[in-house]
Amino acid sequence: MSTGTPFPTAIPSVQTSLAALLAENVAALENFPSDSDERLNEAAALLRDAPRVFVLGAGRSGLALRMTAMRLMHLGLAVHVVGEVTTPAIGAGDVLLVASGSGTTGMIVRAAETAVAADATVIAITTNPASPVAALSKVVITLPAAQKLDRSGALSIQYAGGLFEQLVVFIGDALFHSLWKASGATGDELWPRHANLE
Repeated sequence: MSTGTPFPTAIPSVQTSLAALLAENVAALENFPSDSDERLNEAAALLRDAPRVFVLGAGRSGLALRMTAMRLMHLGLAVHVVGEVTTPAIGAGDVLLVASGSGTTGMIVRAAETAVAADATVIAITTNPASPVAALSKVVITLPAAQKLDRSGALSIQYAGGLFEQLVVFIGDALFHSLWKASGATGDELWPRHANLE
């Protein structure tokens, strides 16, 4: 392992990097699969009608999906983040919303299997519609992004799934926004659900 500086060259313009990442996100959103609108609308309806929503992702994907969990809670849905000590057992009619770029992450596959066995519905956000997680899901939202282990640069200039994780945030906020508009609630009506113990 090198003992020299990890930054042997000048730092490129951060503004240039920001513009490149923005352009990549826009291009990805413009290149969604043709059936994405139908799948996103079906996912929104399932989230709206579920007695409870459970969310699960690993690493940065999980962090991105927690943002969606928070927004759905602001909307008044009963939402649980899998792995928290207060998360109850999933049951019939509930929805498990997962994000896995590869669709093969062990803990997410096992959680999806458990959800299906409990007669819950799985919604998957992934880059791999042929994955085990996708096979267990009622709705598969396929994102045109590189998987974490794809370092070829062919599908993304970003490192280790960065584009996928950013798109997870976009998709989560879009689902929330559509549900919020359908609810007829004002921003002021949602505001009392924001945390006040911070």
